[in-house]
Amino acid sequence: MNTLSSLIGSFAESADGQLGILMSALAGIATALAVALAMTVYFRLSYRTWQDVVRHGLAALAAIALLAFAAYDMRHAALAYLGLNPSKPAVEFEIRMPRETLAAVNDSQIELHTDRNQTLALVDGVRDLADGRAVLRGAVALNHRTADRMLVVKLPGKGTFEFRLRLPAEPHRTEQFGPWHLADRIASPVAGSVAPQDAYTIRYRVL
Repeated sequence: MNTLSSLIGSFAESADGQLGILMSALAGIATALAVALAMTVYFRLSYRTWQDVVRHGLAALAAIALLAFAAYDMRHAALAYLGLNPSKPAVEFEIRMPRETLAAVNDSQIELHTDRNQTLALVDGVRDLADGRAVLRGAVALNHRTADRMLVVKLPGKGTFEFRLRLPAEPHRTEQFGPWHLADRIASPVAGSVAPQDAYTIRYRVL
């Protein structure tokens, strides 16, 4: 039953995406026809004075602007249907954890896992804190429109740390970092070899 529901949901999502592309295409065609008709009538009825030249130029600019907008709208609808984010925002993150956990930061690997792809994050460095902890900094691009995002931090010999990014499918850019969040999951290669879960926190902002 769950499989059937998933299939129905997938077909419905696909149909909605195709309908959006079709409506954008029809809007673009209607805009182009309306502009062409208006330009034809205007040029045939107008006189060729210098005022007419100015009006013709403004009308041509308006027609180009309308066509450009129609093309942009069609492209935006098509990319949304494919799950791609044309603006490609990025997430800048800071992960706070015990300093000894980051002893082998050069061998660490951070990935963004989504329901559509996996993206390797860029590690920007480490900053030590006065309380015996350290902050691992980095950034990763958001290439797809989805709310299913998990930042996976792999530290050789230390464990794997998973942080869910609590962002909407189309996040807005933010100037400040958000609040600190606890790790959602910690997988250690040796039982009891990592600090408690509340020792690992993350905060982030959208660039």
